[in-house]
Amino acid sequence: MNKKALLVISFGTSYADTREKTITATENALVHIFPDYNLKRAFTSQVVIDKLKKRDGIVIDNVTQAIEKLYVEGYQEILVQPLHVIPGVEYESAIDELTPFMQKFARLTVGAPLLAHPEDYETVVNALCGELPKTSNAEAVVFMGHGSSHPANAAYSKLERVFKGKGYSNVYIATVEGTPKLESVIESLKADEIQKVTLIPFMFVAGDHALNDMAGDSQESWKSILERKGYTVDVRLVGLGEIEKIRQIYIAHAQSAMECNWP
Repeated sequence: MNKKALLVISFGTSYADTREKTITATENALVHIFPDYNLKRAFTSQVVIDKLKKRDGIVIDNVTQAIEKLYVEGYQEILVQPLHVIPGVEYESAIDELTPFMQKFARLTVGAPLLAHPEDYETVVNALCGELPKTSNAEAVVFMGHGSSHPANAAYSKLERVFKGKGYSNVYIATVEGTPKLESVIESLKADEIQKVTLIPFMFVAGDHALNDMAGDSQESWKSILERKGYTVDVRLVGLGEIEKIRQIYIAHAQSAMECNWP
């Protein structure tokens, strides 16, 4: 019997509520499309893995552990779908861990992250349009991306250009650990005479960055910084994985992966 597994890889989160709404919801959506595959889960963040085990007694495999188990358990066909947003450090690390097993299975295929192909940008913008609040000329939406030192960080600026190219001139994207920085976005808000800002995470889960760095009460949070600048600030704590149309993009990437062998 040909044993098949669907390995869903994400950065992970220690917040149970958003984990169910994003990671579990997307896993379930993928299982619905691939019912013949046994669902397996792996996180790329060892910090999250260790925290869940120590705090909650929840054991999650990292990528190497997960793929090794599938090999030992006699699976022949593996479909891997990462839930990362960009093909950056976490995604490449997962690929590096999978590579030694490439020849050990009859078939190993890997789907792309959210923003991997040129056409993904417009698809993502179309998926998010219905999630945006209605805004006047003096109101704006600022997405918080994670950001990275990896060249794939360029995806955030490109996505903002696609938003603006489709007529959403009041949508901006800043990052926590890459570029654009919030400071440069604030300069644009000032130039565009914006008075009210809605902050939304552009991350798969609305976890620590969204709850604390974006919407927290500390002086360093984006909400606090913008309020000190005189802006009225709303927040929407919705991870990308909660949005059905975003989940459908990951499904489409998994289906595309099934059409060819990897790499």
